[in-house]
Amino acid sequence: MKHAHAFLAGLLLLPTMAFCEPDAPPSPDAQTILQQSDHARGGGLPGIVWEVRLISREGDQYSEEQRLAVRAVDEASVAETIEPARFRGTKLLQVGRNMWLTKPGLSKPIPISPRQRMTGEAANGDIAATNYAADYVATLNGDAVIDGTPCFVLDLQARHGRATYDRVRYWVAKEREVAVQAEFYSLSGKLLKTAHFEYDQTIRYEGKQIPFVSRMVIRDALTDADTDMHYGAVEVRAISPSEFELGQLQ
Repeated sequence: MKHAHAFLAGLLLLPTMAFCEPDAPPSPDAQTILQQSDHARGGGLPGIVWEVRLISREGDQYSEEQRLAVRAVDEASVAETIEPARFRGTKLLQVGRNMWLTKPGLSKPIPISPRQRMTGEAANGDIAATNYAADYVATLNGDAVIDGTPCFVLDLQARHGRATYDRVRYWVAKEREVAVQAEFYSLSGKLLKTAHFEYDQTIRYEGKQIPFVSRMVIRDALTDADTDMHYGAVEVRAISPSEFELGQLQ
């Protein structure tokens, strides 16, 4: 009789068990996705150097090519102009939310905004190492496929007025954890620029190979103008903290 009661109790549990579904996997954390994507653009790393070549176009007119050497550690970076020769020695220093400019002949560094245009469609903040995780609050806004690549779609809202843009819509590849496309908006919601990214080089970080940006093309949303940025000579290495001290900038 005892066995019969146990059998009946088991039967009563079957319908309940049949309708039980496994727990859904947790939603990915938008801020973590953003932080991981920063590494591929020089942000949040213990020490990295690279060169970037820029050429801007408006219609059929092309600007003179510029070449800069960039050094970055965590939330600090300095970009120094190498070419053209007449601008050689000009430096952009970014430490946290602050940025300064200096060049030969200036008596002291000048505070500048990351939003100011440096050349063509590239703002000062586009040249420095990218640290979006510190500058923006990220919200996950679904999925999308960009050029065959499954992506998370992130909406980024600036934490402060020193961010390069007020709002950014950011497509981050799910597998490689790199940004593949961006749209930059004003505070009122007006689309200002778009950007596309390529990653044809790698760096070694935390014991593994990760992609690093090789090209970024920034396009004006209203005119036929763009700035093409090519990244190379990338190297992970230790950098002295003194290189990011304002007093040493000159």
